Amino acid sequence: MLRAAIAGASGYIGGELLRLLLGHPHVEVVAVSSDSLAGRRVDGPHPNLRGRSELRFVAHERLGAGGVRYDVLFLAMPHTRTMLRMPEYLALADVVVDLSGDFRLRDPAVYEAYYGVPHAQSALIPEFTTGLPEWHRKELAGSDRISVPGCMAAAGILAVRPVVEAGLVQGTVRLDARTGSSGSGVSAGSSNLHAERSGAMRVFAPTGHRHEAEIAQATGLPVRMTATGVEAVRGVQVVARARLVEGAAEADVRAAFRSAYRDEPFVRVVAHKRGAYRLPEPKILSGSNFCDVGFAVSERSDELVLVGALDNLVKGGAGNAVQCLNVRFGWPEDAGLEFTGLHPN
Repeated sequence: MLRAAIAGASGYIGGELLRLLLGHPHVEVVAVSSDSLAGRRVDGPHPNLRGRSELRFVAHERLGAGGVRYDVLFLAMPHTRTMLRMPEYLALADVVVDLSGDFRLRDPAVYEAYYGVPHAQSALIPEFTTGLPEWHRKELAGSDRISVPGCMAAAGILAVRPVVEAGLVQGTVRLDARTGSSGSGVSAGSSNLHAERSGAMRVFAPTGHRHEAEIAQATGLPVRMTATGVEAVRGVQVVARARLVEGAAEADVRAAFRSAYRDEPFVRVVAHKRGAYRLPEPKILSGSNFCDVGFAVSERSDELVLVGALDNLVKGGAGNAVQCLNVRFGWPEDAGLEFTGLHPN
């Protein structure tokens, strides 16, 4: 059994990692950290884990107490702060899987532009592999440093990249992302109180959301992104608009998606002409590691609409991290990730 630790396990992503890893056939979680909850049981902030674990949180600095090391360390720590301690984290485990945004972008100048601070460990950036198995499986199989994409970035990349790789689109991709409240984390502040969030459709990032930089990096096209908070707790849906190249048709788009994802265990192409779920819908993906992708081609113009949907805490975070772990150690990619989602939900 692989010995795993989770730094920052008290938040939503950390809790989801713990939920998934407790059911993983090849992993034993031996340590979880939280400065604010040190000494408390994990089923306090994560009541869904009652009866599943006797673990208690330790302070972050205690993860390496007595010279202990782990086979794998998952980092569910805040953006801009994770990089400050990365050398320390790298000394604690053979494999490190980072779920913060600090090592997602390859260019330190782009990182500073989107995160507002200079990158403190830019020399380490090349050591990290992008944690999206569908497009980086070969590299992940030999990587000890993995950086998991953001939730909206993962949905956007999975929806847009097949048609880019097939040479079917050109120009700027304009993307609208909708996300549930859990995407803001446990300490989201007063703007995410139920009284403020209930019934709202709040455009919280009209321009310049940091995930647009990840999508642009992965596709090689300019990306302009707007992000909206909706009433759901879980779920991300992205709707991207791009211009088809001359002569491209709907059949070409469908062929590009089939070619890209025919053998993928966690990406499904959903592009039907009728039905309530004819395009990707995050509601039916809750708790699962699936990302559904789909498309529609305008009959009156050269516009292509691309849609991606996933659970922001699973395929958009913890589940994707576990899938990367499975790839890294040569296990079945669905190990610990077999749950298919709920319907009705």
